[in-house]
Amino acid sequence: MYTHFLILQTNIKHEKDYEKKVTDEDMILKLGKVAFEQLVKGNLIFYEEDLRECGIDVTEASVYSGLCTQIFREEFGFYQGKVFCFVHPSIQEHLAALYVHLSWTNHNRNVFESITKQSLPSKLIKPFQLSSSEHVSLSELHQRAIDEALQSKNGHLDLFLRFLLGLSVDFIMDDTQTPRDEDVSPGCRRAATEDTAIKCNHIFRPLPEQDKAIRTVLTKGVAGIGKTVSVQKFILDWAEGKENQDVQLIFPLPFREINLMKDKTLSLSDLLHVFFPETKEIEISSDEYKVLFIFDGLDECRLSLNFKSKVKLCNISESASVDVLLMNLIVGNLLPSALIWITSRPAAADLIPSECVHRVTEVRGFNEPQKEEYFRKRISDQSLANRIISHLKSSRSLYIMCHIPVFCWISAAVLEKMLSPAESGEIPKTLTQMYTHFLILQTNIKREKDYEKNVTDEDMILKLGKLAFQQLVKGNLIFYEKDLRECGIDVTEASVYSGLCTQIFREEFGLYQGKVFCFVHLSIQEHLAALHVHLSWTNHNRNVFEQITKQRFQSKMKKYFQLSSSEHVSLSELHQRAIDEALQSKNGHLDLFLRFLLGLSVESHQILLQRIMKMKRSSSDSNEKTVEFIKMKIRTIDSPEKSINLFHCLNELGDHSLVEEIQRYLQSGTIKEANLSSSQWSAVVFVLLTSKEELNVFRLDKFVKVNNETENMNVLQKLLPVIKESRSVHCGEEKWAGETPNTSLVIHGTRFS
Repeated sequence: MYTHFLILQTNIKHEKDYEKKVTDEDMILKLGKVAFEQLVKGNLIFYEEDLRECGIDVTEASVYSGLCTQIFREEFGFYQGKVFCFVHPSIQEHLAALYVHLSWTNHNRNVFESITKQSLPSKLIKPFQLSSSEHVSLSELHQRAIDEALQSKNGHLDLFLRFLLGLSVDFIMDDTQTPRDEDVSPGCRRAATEDTAIKCNHIFRPLPEQDKAIRTVLTKGVAGIGKTVSVQKFILDWAEGKENQDVQLIFPLPFREINLMKDKTLSLSDLLHVFFPETKEIEISSDEYKVLFIFDGLDECRLSLNFKSKVKLCNISESASVDVLLMNLIVGNLLPSALIWITSRPAAADLIPSECVHRVTEVRGFNEPQKEEYFRKRISDQSLANRIISHLKSSRSLYIMCHIPVFCWISAAVLEKMLSPAESGEIPKTLTQMYTHFLILQTNIKREKDYEKNVTDEDMILKLGKLAFQQLVKGNLIFYEKDLRECGIDVTEASVYSGLCTQIFREEFGLYQGKVFCFVHLSIQEHLAALHVHLSWTNHNRNVFEQITKQRFQSKMKKYFQLSSSEHVSLSELHQRAIDEALQSKNGHLDLFLRFLLGLSVESHQILLQRIMKMKRSSSDSNEKTVEFIKMKIRTIDSPEKSINLFHCLNELGDHSLVEEIQRYLQSGTIKEANLSSSQWSAVVFVLLTSKEELNVFRLDKFVKVNNETENMNVLQKLLPVIKESRSVHCGEEKWAGETPNTSLVIHGTRFS
């Protein structure tokens, strides 16, 4: 409606503006800019100074007021001073939204960045602090705007938000007819969503609508999802002459190996000669070679990457510390024509400033058909493969994890043995059970190798567990000889563990010929870390957190893990401290560790652990307090993601009371009328995300009430994790985003209708 009103007013302007002094675009963008900047300040009237700040002089303002009397108005007050305003606040809100949207669609510009702290109320600065990258995504813009509208106490951005979202729908063009594709101007064409599938080998190719070259690519993905495999595939296809033949040199430099050069001072040229001696005769800095640097595993980086450093290097022969070399290479001071590819877990991706990244990609692992395909190819007996798939589907907390290839490998190894006719016993139904069975399986393999019984199962598990825990709380996924010695493991022992347990612990020799140790997957490290904490308590009544000194423990961890110095620490106290710390973690690096730690305390698990460890006491009598503590936390925390992890924790403990309550609401169809608490809404999200039904079309209208816009916006915010996972969202007959029903918009790759 408002867009058509704007078109109508520009047509009236055309009839007046005989000399074409003011173009439509100039007028709309300039009025939109003043509308937006004054809206976020809460101003409905403006003075000459406000206009000048937006690039409008008084003469222009008079022209706009004369041409568009039904949009913008110039008045003279009692004091004869000029006052400007829009005819109605809703027109200001619509133009403000149009300005934000057009700045993104036409110039890929995030207009929030241009608002300085001086011109924004302090409350608005933080929510609108979007990435400074030129390549800001539309969903990021939308999500920030949604958050800010919900934070506003007086609702002054509600209508602006509806307009902003509505402007992304398909049918808003420059007239009422849908134009042919070739007739659509860049300002009218809806931007493609950021969820564009791209082949690994094509990550440096600009999309059809992009005119800028892609220099730096950041690829994100959770541990074990396939980032390193993607790098290897890229290099293999290049080496075999299949892809990217315009690149003459590729330098793969994993961070775990660069860490070994941490204390060195040398030039970029020298660094490359150390890792690639055969390049000594090559003049890398010349335009003759197109070069690609691949930095795999940013999350494993132990360098201090300070992108605010003023040390600028422009010559590859200049010497500096390794972190300064990498910073200058990534920024583009060194070899500006070189391509850069960085891989990272999501938690560490922010180490690289967004303005240095030209494209962000994500490895998402297996989709639904690929999950089944993996097991059918991995298991030769198709009848057994079908039983494995059926069992995993029956436990949603397990099946959800199967998008990670490494978890599929672990599940296949365990279930292939457990579901065979020769085996008996309870089939693992929780994550903790699956990983404990995997550990038991690996210790059995170890026994077959360790003829001389040099290393007992308990010694190996406790020492590896101690290493896993101490490095996990530091955020380290790879370890060096020094780290091992701190945990009482000498290099000889490490080699024995690596040889006996190749599928748990690994010793590698890198390009630099230094020894690097790691667990095969982060989740194995998290499970062993939890096992170490649990066994230290059950067997020795020991609180392992106390043994970590201030020097070895991050100050933040020390604060939250400050347990009682009493020798008789209770298990529920240990659990509560671990829960608090996991909730305090900004990147969620202790979420899975927490699930394992709680799962290990279940009575049935004690029996399972006795196969490999001596258990001195049972711990199940303490779990009731832990369950109540988790429910209390679910009621008080705002983060949907953290709530979901706590529901997974309840699942590990065998408590399903909150979930069953919500399932009754959903089955009866009365959830729209129910006055749900925050913990119940969290349960709704968990139930929907772990449902056996695929989230193809999410019926938002089943959860919102008619004619209660404020409450509906709150419901929308609570259900965002579900919306993000859905292919499309049906809003029913409600009007969302300021447009009519059955229109479409996209948030984070999800289609609304």
